[in-house]
Amino acid sequence: MSHPKAAQGALAASLPTLSGVLADGTRALGLDLSAAQHQQLLAYLALLVKWNGVYNLTAVRDPHAMVVQHLLDCLAAVPAFAGAQRVLDVGAGGGLPGLVLAIAYPAMQVALIDTVHKKTAFLTQVKAELGLANVSVHTMRVEQLQVASKFDVITSRAFADLSDFVNWSGHLLADHGRFIALKGVAPRDEQERLPAAWRIAEVRRLQVPGMDAERHLIFIQESKPA
Repeated sequence: MSHPKAAQGALAASLPTLSGVLADGTRALGLDLSAAQHQQLLAYLALLVKWNGVYNLTAVRDPHAMVVQHLLDCLAAVPAFAGAQRVLDVGAGGGLPGLVLAIAYPAMQVALIDTVHKKTAFLTQVKAELGLANVSVHTMRVEQLQVASKFDVITSRAFADLSDFVNWSGHLLADHGRFIALKGVAPRDEQERLPAAWRIAEVRRLQVPGMDAERHLIFIQESKPA
């Protein structure tokens, strides 16, 4: 385990470089983020580095790798969420993609849910320190969550098999809503195992700046009646 203060010191020293990598990446993705949003993303990164030394939120330790594999990876998915008003991030972990979405879309209401208390404690801390009034955090299994207003998009990043994802959280999806799963290689076997009530609407390949690995978005909607 790396020492938290050492990791924070390394982050501070490399912050100008990391800021440049983030700015170049957002431009390559065609995203129009304000200076304030850019600073919020870097502040989130700093908190992730700080808490990761104690809470083990991610196996990625290098701040530069975090910018590419976490921030830019999630930012590449941001356009797919355009127009969504209420989004649920299932198995939110360290806040990816939920916190990135909340920063990119201040008018979007983003709920984050995870069963691990130390992870939701971190999410709550980020919400407070970054002033993210559009974020809510829940510590429980998604099957147990009940809400007054359902979500038009439910998302996850490397959370579970697609069948489990839709079975566990389907009761929270609004009529005509959709699931958007962030995956690496598009999982053909998982797509084929989807329950009959759901269908794959689209598989979209993403190009993440600075990353060679395959990344895909899997869009899932209710099956149309025969």
